[in-house]
Amino acid sequence: MDQVSVIQQKYETLKPYMDERMRRVWAAAEAKALGRGGISTVSLATGLTRKTIRVGLCEHQEQLLSGEAPAPRVRRRGGGRKRITEQDPQLLADLESLVDPQTRGDPQSPLRWTCKSTRKLATELQALGHAVGERTVARLLHTLDYSLQANRKLREGSTHPDRNQQFEHINTQTKAFQARGQPVISVDTKKKELVGDFKNGGREWQPSGQPEAVRVHDFVDKKLGKAIPYGVYDVTANAGWVSVGTDHDTAEFAVETVRRWWRQMGAATYPGATELLVVADGGGSNAARSRLWPVELQHLADETGLHIWVSHLPPGTSKWNKIEHRMFSHITQNWRGRPLVSHEVIVNLIAHTTTSTGLTIQAQLDLTPYVSGRKITDDELASVHIQRDAFHGEWNYTIAPRTRSNG
Repeated sequence: MDQVSVIQQKYETLKPYMDERMRRVWAAAEAKALGRGGISTVSLATGLTRKTIRVGLCEHQEQLLSGEAPAPRVRRRGGGRKRITEQDPQLLADLESLVDPQTRGDPQSPLRWTCKSTRKLATELQALGHAVGERTVARLLHTLDYSLQANRKLREGSTHPDRNQQFEHINTQTKAFQARGQPVISVDTKKKELVGDFKNGGREWQPSGQPEAVRVHDFVDKKLGKAIPYGVYDVTANAGWVSVGTDHDTAEFAVETVRRWWRQMGAATYPGATELLVVADGGGSNAARSRLWPVELQHLADETGLHIWVSHLPPGTSKWNKIEHRMFSHITQNWRGRPLVSHEVIVNLIAHTTTSTGLTIQAQLDLTPYVSGRKITDDELASVHIQRDAFHGEWNYTIAPRTRSNG
């Protein structure tokens, strides 16, 4: 067996156990042992370059002269390929100029109107003269402390200077009503839902590979229309009522839902009630500025004999309404991943929503047509027996019954 074959066999045996420095030092030792022509022979047998073997000889010679133990580093300090940002100092600045949120308002930004994928960022950087790929772009973005993030819902409107005082007022009113044994309800409209075999958000357990088929496009089915769930949440009893409307979300529909709650649930729960506190958003069908809302509440007060106290949440705080996170959120969770194929299915899913804390909900379909855009005359509004509080009377007021009824 010739020298080349012997060295090659040794190298293949030791190669899995050697790092970069050990390979070149071993190759240098073999070349030195062979004498003249040893570097060429070892290079031919191992595939290592002559330069690498010479570097190993120099390292071996330096160690013999110094008498010190070899350094733990595989490469000498400063060795190896330079970082791309060292080779191209302008790269990071150009990348950050492309992804910086401030550039979204700059019409000249090349990515002003496109999504900023790593592929597109790499293409733009290449157009600027940088030799960079999308994987390197992803690594550099992490270096710049960027990460993939979705939008977060935090902004809900302007903050009113008396926002906190209004919340404290509602809290005080609620505790006072509960102490007197009077009902307190939170009311609101849930998001309108398409009725039919449409995709519904969320996931539900199904046999593997057999997802429920739904329509590709979310166009309103003219026969089935939409469902409009308006809810009443009894804060004290942890119970709710939902009317599922099919026409328009108006103040008349909202008050009719409160009326149905009172007849089906409220009157039995609070048989001696003389007052009712309604906590509502400042907009929508129960808006503070609505003229129809107080007129319809007056009819309800006349029928029930209840003094109806109303407190509206301050602007931009609709998600703080208790019905949102104590009732509506659980309804959404209960029907996740299920197509709402009919109004009856929607009513049943709502009515079967429960929680570990004892929430119960009753639901009913309301097929009554409600006229949108109904005009209220000044005389109708003036007939409402309304007394406004000294503190933000536009948010806090009481509607007294004009006649006493056993309804």
